[in-house]
Amino acid sequence: DPTSASPPPELPKPPRPPALPDAPGVAGPAAGVAASRRSPLPAGSLGRLSETSPSRRQLAVLEAMQHSWKAYELYAWGKDEVHPLSKSSAVWMGAGLTLIDSLDTLMIMGMSQQVAKAREWVATQLNFDVDKPHTNVFETTIRLLGGLLSAYHLSNDSIYLDRALQLGERLLPAFSSPSGLPYSDINLHTGQASNPVWTVESSTSEVSSVQLELRELSRLTGRPEFADAADRISRVLHSADKKDGLVPIYVNSVTGRLHNGGTVSLGAARYYEYLIKQFVQAGKSRSFEYLRDDWLAAMDGVAKHLVRESQPHRFKFVGELLGGTTFSPKMDHLHLRLAEQLMRTCYITYTTTATGLAPEITHFNTDAASVADTYVKPLDRHNIQRPETVESLFYMWRVTGDRKYQDWGWAIFQAFEKYTKVQPAGYVSISDVTNARNPGKRTKCESFWFAETL
Repeated sequence: DPTSASPPPELPKPPRPPALPDAPGVAGPAAGVAASRRSPLPAGSLGRLSETSPSRRQLAVLEAMQHSWKAYELYAWGKDEVHPLSKSSAVWMGAGLTLIDSLDTLMIMGMSQQVAKAREWVATQLNFDVDKPHTNVFETTIRLLGGLLSAYHLSNDSIYLDRALQLGERLLPAFSSPSGLPYSDINLHTGQASNPVWTVESSTSEVSSVQLELRELSRLTGRPEFADAADRISRVLHSADKKDGLVPIYVNSVTGRLHNGGTVSLGAARYYEYLIKQFVQAGKSRSFEYLRDDWLAAMDGVAKHLVRESQPHRFKFVGELLGGTTFSPKMDHLHLRLAEQLMRTCYITYTTTATGLAPEITHFNTDAASVADTYVKPLDRHNIQRPETVESLFYMWRVTGDRKYQDWGWAIFQAFEKYTKVQPAGYVSISDVTNARNPGKRTKCESFWFAETL
């Protein structure tokens, strides 16, 4: 009962995997700092363990990270993104995006040599004085600022907090709009913040999901201005005119008004995710109960307006409201965290393709005469190694202890291994999950493949 004054009972903890033989380098997230000082396992060490063993699965993912990181070191060291297929790199933010976003994964997996090399780059080469007029505030906050704060938490190394503070100071002008909602873009060199010239509207998802990082930066540094900026965002959106707790996908960052009559979707709406996470981050403080209440209202709204069943097998899914009123049976591959039936549906979007990998968007049939529950449009067939479904599997495993979620995650990992791995190093996105013979490997690898999916 979320309204009860007493704390909920602690969820049962699933059994931990057995210790790894001759494998001092593999550790769970709780290992923290100690893990970052250990040596990774040598390649080719999987043969001693059965495929279904949790230990073997851990080792396989570790080897995938080693293979991925090798490509970054070879082709893109210090750059934002690696393109393993063309053996090249790309600049997006100009601040070592993949390196910073991946620090916590390297530490958790015990890749100590790689951590040491990355730390040296952060200490001597990282520079946020980048003269680019349209650096995305949201992506910079969650990937760079969040990456540095995560690294600090796992290592207690002040260099990461120092760099996080430097970045936070450069981001602050983006939160100086009349409404308090952040502008979408900033020049980190000049401090000039703006929305694109063609619109005053911003993504509701983006402006509403930077508060965790800002509040944590204030907590760690004692500097209140970051938490103050986060509070302004939360209060503006709390007071906005919503439909049963649901928000449209665009908001006017100047006035703070939601674009009512626009599409309502969970597809990219991290707004909902950050509501409940802010409440938890604040220790479920009374002063943050309004965020919990907004989240509860939104979940009731989701159940009322967005949840449907496909035909003929009645898979639960979350659709969209087009124009705020017309239901669309379309489900994006982002943050579908509604319980077991939705988790099953998310997994189905993987298992029903030829490659075993989900498309970016899946459409559902709701007509009783339908032969198949789902279909994929040609422009939606790509997979860019997104983490949301496997993250949800991880939550479901932690909450229930049901090993089927581990098995589902392992099946997805094996599909990534088969269809996205390239030699001599790296993994890439693919263009067509429906074509097992020629899925169309793309050259690019997203930073969240390292930071989240693995």
